[in-house]
Amino acid sequence: MTDLELAAVQAYVRLVKGVRATLDDTSHPMGAPPLLHEPMAETDRALAAAGLAGNEQRLFQLVADLMEESGVRQGA
Repeated sequence: MTDLELAAVQAYVRLVKGVRATLDDTSHPMGAPPLLHEPMAETDRALAAAGLAGNEQRLFQLVADLMEESGVRQGA
């Protein structure tokens, strides 16, 4: 995994965690979209820089590889 791919995968994982946390938090009257604008933009930039924009199969394989390296069980 290249440095750019790693940065993209990490940005994607942060985005997913942010989406989960934001959707679980009902205290924001405007809802999730305003809170997710910056993490989504960061992820888009990182995916484009790594050449992963539109290549979900490769992205998800890299995410799985990172989770495995981190000791995170799949489906957990």
